Amino acid sequence: MSRSEAQSWSLDIALAQGGFDALHPEGKNTLLQLGHDPADFDAVFEQVKSGAMLPKAWAEVAARAERRAAHYERDGYRRTAADLYLRAAVMWGRAQYSIFDTADPRKAALRARCNHCVTRIGELRGGRVRRVEIPFEGGVIHALLHLPDGEVRQAPAVILGPGMDMIKEDYLYAAERYYTSRGMVALSIEGPGQGESRAGGLAVTLDNYERALEAYAGYLAGLPEVDAGRIGMFGISMSGYWGLRAAAGATRLAALAAYEAVCGDFLTIFERAQPSFKKNYMYMSGYRDEALFDREMRDRMPLDAMAADIRIPVLLGIGEFDELTPLEQALACYQRIRAPKEMRVYENEFHPLGGVAAEVFRYGAEWLERALSGDPALREPGRDVRHYLRRDGHIGDGSAAPDWWQGADPVGGQRA
Repeated sequence: MSRSEAQSWSLDIALAQGGFDALHPEGKNTLLQLGHDPADFDAVFEQVKSGAMLPKAWAEVAARAERRAAHYERDGYRRTAADLYLRAAVMWGRAQYSIFDTADPRKAALRARCNHCVTRIGELRGGRVRRVEIPFEGGVIHALLHLPDGEVRQAPAVILGPGMDMIKEDYLYAAERYYTSRGMVALSIEGPGQGESRAGGLAVTLDNYERALEAYAGYLAGLPEVDAGRIGMFGISMSGYWGLRAAAGATRLAALAAYEAVCGDFLTIFERAQPSFKKNYMYMSGYRDEALFDREMRDRMPLDAMAADIRIPVLLGIGEFDELTPLEQALACYQRIRAPKEMRVYENEFHPLGGVAAEVFRYGAEWLERALSGDPALREPGRDVRHYLRRDGHIGDGSAAPDWWQGADPVGGQRA
């Protein structure tokens, strides 16, 4: 029996006693940036006392929103209907995500509801949201293309990379709010191991995700709406890690904003953090033998010296107490990067960055907009900008080290 299976009771106790916050402190705020209405969220977690209850709760509240959406669509209220279909889509997506078995027909049925809602959003928004399927290494990778209003030509584009427990639909809200509303094209993706890509049999390997990112960038480069020289990436959690791997090789990407990137030893995420993280990644990579997974994947995943090969401007952001990457390891990774770079550490924040979620989504988008527009300040050789953002609103400039470290340097080379 794997660690995740043996310790699943601990997650049930956490959900029963503390709800979602017990697993992801202030994570609700991050989900709001992913299109979840707070009333929907509360209605779901009022029902949930164990992990097994999650698919049912998400599905029941999703169905409510979808019924309302259909009502408004019949009466011709297109924007109201689209908003409700979006709420339903992200909840149907959560429901299917909670089932870790691609052969389970319930997973496929819940995914079909999610896809139906996305189709309705695309119709109601005049075709500005479109499903994308790209042949890739014997399988198919899936994405959603998000286009601005009106005629668009040679615009900058951003790949929106989900964390390992996210799906492409999680960016439906953020894509419009932070990118297409600014005239940028966005592509929210599911790489190998994620969502529909995994359901189709495509597992993640040690290095195929960065090749998938290049395939997505190639797709964008072939669109008349996109300037092939101005393609960037916004990545959360594991997609921040995958983005860093892609940036360390030959890449079409021109800039990377990565928040909560898992860039430490991987023992923390897979052996010390909540057991669900390892269970999910083993599902994504197709492993059933935990010892084999450890040898072939976990122990070979750290970026280490690879970070020194990055050549594009990079923005990194992380919580001071991120559960998946100790801060000293994140700073050590940052130090290895020799490209123009920026690091923001958020005081007392955990992995969801829930206390600063809206700020993070907006700043990451604006930073990418400037980087892809050729802002010389962000591309200056040797650029190294560091901030420690305190909860009281004060900013420590010039160093990302927390004040309580008292100038001590657990990293080696951390600037004072």
